[in-house]
Amino acid sequence: MNKNNEASEFDYVIVGAGSAGCVLANRLTADGKHSVLLLEAGPKDTNLWIHVPLGYGKLFKEKSVNWMYQTEPEPGLNGRQVFQPRGKVLGGSSSINGLLYVRGQHEDYDRWRQRGNAGWGYDDVLPYFKKAENQQRGADKYHGTGGPLPVSDWRHHDPLSEAFVTAAAETGIPTNPDFNGATQEGAGFFQTTTRRGRRASTAFSYLRPARKRPNLHIETSALAQRILFEGRRAKAIEYKQEDRVRTVRARKEILVSSGAYNSPQLLQLSGVGPADLLKQHGIEIVLDAPGVGNDLQDHMQVRLITRCAQKCTLNDVVNNPIRRMMAGIQYAALRKGPLTIAAGTSGAFFKTSPRLASPDIQIHFLPFSTDKMGEKLHALSGFTASVCQLRPESRGSLRIRSADPSVPPEIRINYLATETDRRAFIDGIRILRKILAAPALKAYAVAEVDPGSKVQSDDELLDFCRRTGSTVYHPTSTCRMGSDPLAVVDQRLRVRGIEGLRVVDASIMPDLMSGNTNAPTIMIAEKASDMILEDAR
Repeated sequence: MNKNNEASEFDYVIVGAGSAGCVLANRLTADGKHSVLLLEAGPKDTNLWIHVPLGYGKLFKEKSVNWMYQTEPEPGLNGRQVFQPRGKVLGGSSSINGLLYVRGQHEDYDRWRQRGNAGWGYDDVLPYFKKAENQQRGADKYHGTGGPLPVSDWRHHDPLSEAFVTAAAETGIPTNPDFNGATQEGAGFFQTTTRRGRRASTAFSYLRPARKRPNLHIETSALAQRILFEGRRAKAIEYKQEDRVRTVRARKEILVSSGAYNSPQLLQLSGVGPADLLKQHGIEIVLDAPGVGNDLQDHMQVRLITRCAQKCTLNDVVNNPIRRMMAGIQYAALRKGPLTIAAGTSGAFFKTSPRLASPDIQIHFLPFSTDKMGEKLHALSGFTASVCQLRPESRGSLRIRSADPSVPPEIRINYLATETDRRAFIDGIRILRKILAAPALKAYAVAEVDPGSKVQSDDELLDFCRRTGSTVYHPTSTCRMGSDPLAVVDQRLRVRGIEGLRVVDASIMPDLMSGNTNAPTIMIAEKASDMILEDAR
């Protein structure tokens, strides 16, 4: 064996310690019967800002914990490239995300089941959401307690965020105290994956309690190079760590949990993907799987910024040295205050048309404003409300550019490619403007800064969407579950046509959730853990 190559063997090798991988590592080692190696390309989660909720703003462009991807020029966004932050650290994107706990609509999962994915309807997945959860409000029909994942209410009183909920009610949108309960529709406050004012990533919630188990081995700064096969059975992983290439064998299975970008990238690098693409890069074809990297979907957002009449925004706190210092002291002493703000304080889910069966728009309300997320806040007093279309029709793709695993993949999302998507944003902005003009916000809203009152026609609104629209960081579906020819994994998340290999993360979603993707990804990994252990018997 090559002196630069060290071999070892485990029952399971998990590639990626993110929202799904940390869950798998915990659940598969819990009974002590199986040995597990967890590989993570990034470092340990020691960066201070990971653990402070508002710290996500500091991590948007922090290369040490972020893959810092970019799309190709997007035709529907005037040829702009769209920045795509992805977690590269223990906890993955759950360590750098906006912390919102939103499961999606009951109908999303029933639609998965209706597309032929038995066992993935809402009634099937609800027990796994409850199993994962330690709900601050207590257990009920829709929520669980005692699980690893803390789900909490916001620890900061904000009159602006409350006024938004009241304003929505004044326009006819019902107040909803629980977006994850009986129905999603309405306006209310988001819950977050936090515990006593600190971020609860899957590294904190799932991996930390499992780290001392002798049957769990964790390697950080370990970039997977490729999966090694014997025939069509996955047998080993090659990974690079400190400039050394190591090989580790899996006695039972290799579990790819690298996310919607890195999971299809690894499959393609390993010879499982579209044959023409693999030939182009000189990669030996193990399985011609044209669906690998197809069906890429993402939530897009368009942000409206309003000047505030009162100095009660986070802009006013950050731009005032004394108030900024007081906010820091409040957080350090009590774990409360402005530093506990997630990527949405209050929000709303509504339909742009009465003919729709369920909401197609999500609003994220934030008591601050900035030109771009992760950049300096405005000097003015301002707040933000963004429109996000929940079920885009637009589809994109993920393709490797090179046989070199360190080369970022080619990402094409094709935002605003369909008339349905374009119409949803135009109508969504009009409804949001009515909320922002409602009586409850009159004491706060001075004027719309962006796009401004001159932008009124459909064409002008669409142009604004094309000029400013960006991602809400929810890529999915590049290793889609199903039984059709382009489906990559089956209902038990096994890669179709390959033995000993599963994909477990947001890339397996048959289509995008009507909400945020972290909670559903954790649910997928909880369910997958049970299936893997059942199949091991």
